[in-house]
Amino acid sequence: MQDRRTAVTQPGSRMARRQAAAAPPPPPPDDRPARGHRSGGNGEKAKMRVLAWVSVGLTGVMVAGTLTAYAAFRDSLGNINQKSVKEDIINPRPPATGALNVLLVGSDTRAGAGNAKYGQALARQADAGGKRTDTIILMHISPNRDKAQLISFPRDSLVQVPKCKNETTKQEMPARRDMINSAYNSGGIACTISTIETLTGIRINHFVEVNFSGFKNIVDALGGIEICLKTAVNDKASKLVLPAGRSRLDGEKALGYVRLRHYGDGSDIQRIKRQQIFLSKVVAKATSSELLTDVGRLREFVAAAGKSVTMDPELANDTEELINIAMSAKEMTANGVKFITVPWGPAPDNPNRVVWKEPDATELFKAIRTDTEVATPEPTTASNQPKAAAVKPQQVRVQVLNGTKTFGKAREVADQLAKEGYNVVSLGNYAPPGGASLAKSEIHYTKTDTASAHAVKLGGAVLPKPQAASGKVRATNVQPYTPAAGTTTATAGAAVKGTPVIQLVVGEDFDSVKVTELPDSVKNNSITASEQKNVCT
Repeated sequence: MQDRRTAVTQPGSRMARRQAAAAPPPPPPDDRPARGHRSGGNGEKAKMRVLAWVSVGLTGVMVAGTLTAYAAFRDSLGNINQKSVKEDIINPRPPATGALNVLLVGSDTRAGAGNAKYGQALARQADAGGKRTDTIILMHISPNRDKAQLISFPRDSLVQVPKCKNETTKQEMPARRDMINSAYNSGGIACTISTIETLTGIRINHFVEVNFSGFKNIVDALGGIEICLKTAVNDKASKLVLPAGRSRLDGEKALGYVRLRHYGDGSDIQRIKRQQIFLSKVVAKATSSELLTDVGRLREFVAAAGKSVTMDPELANDTEELINIAMSAKEMTANGVKFITVPWGPAPDNPNRVVWKEPDATELFKAIRTDTEVATPEPTTASNQPKAAAVKPQQVRVQVLNGTKTFGKAREVADQLAKEGYNVVSLGNYAPPGGASLAKSEIHYTKTDTASAHAVKLGGAVLPKPQAASGKVRATNVQPYTPAAGTTTATAGAAVKGTPVIQLVVGEDFDSVKVTELPDSVKNNSITASEQKNVCT
């Protein structure tokens, strides 16, 4: 009988998928925060916020590697550190959805071998028991596990930190307005999770922490990363000397590169851009066949990653969850990975701090929060009937009816639909039998060749998804809909004459309309990995 520990596993088999679960995703660290509105700064305090984004690429490596070389590095996974924090989260938590959200935290603690040399002042702080995080990133993997968005929270953000337990004393600390990373300083990862959940309404499923030396080891295990510079670098603060043009960076030089400030115009904006490009190259290399087919390098990589991360035991020990993350990384291409910084501006009362730009930041969080449904096959339709996937929002004519006791609910929902491009034609009320509020939202329509596809399209935009039924309900107080001031819509004249009107009856369970069109401030702070392939900075 063949020894199962050394048996060759066929890629794509059930066993291979189970083996893939052994590979959790390690994100690297950060040094100091981005202050995009300022320039210059101390080299020792340079920021490495974007480094945690490497977790997506590292996950892909672990997954694909397990399909052919699981036995070669299985034992290395036992080095992963685990920390349980769920009992320290004392605030109400948002509901879980079909999406997977992992909080990536880069710890700047100087405790431990290899970390103490990065900044003498902070090393003394670490010896006294202190630690900070300048990397707070939310890795959001879509319900279909086919794309990832990595949302970076500026460390200098002034936010409302909720009540938390002190990580050391376990005493409750009151809510306060403070820098976002202060949650980690005093309350650790549990308080950081609570802060992000409270601010965004997004449920954090798992967390991963990584330190400085871990980042270096991971880059070395990948065989280095090639970057391209427009001009030469000789920077004493980051201890980095590089010529103009292309260079391959080992872990030590990579750490200096992402901490580099005295280069170009010296601004944090330019430095963040360099970091994003660096990470996109890590993603490309970590998912390349060159690494996946080299068992020796793959084993070294997994060992380095395993020693460098700390995660919650629910993730480390949950085979199914690890499979979800691992297989999603395998499916994602470079085009499916997007890096986003929360829209921000300088704080009015303190130019050294930032505040999130509203309503843009809320729209971003809503888009992440409402990415909750796994696409399902559409029902078979007649050859002359359009499918919902082919229907555009502006082609769907909607009558919004308020089935609740909340005044103005129909207009609120109509404005959300109009903002996403739906052709709202009228508003009104609906009185359910018995006079009570409608518990769950409903969609009603009269069956025609196009109505069912339009109803499916509308239903997919509303959360939670309304139940659909043929046949209209009786509306009262109907009036034409006029978009709210400042609402940009593309609905005028979009619907073909005679297109059926779909009724959306709003119930008490209504949460929101999915956000598909994000503000320019979000788009301008986003990059896609594939766009950075040959960029020199």
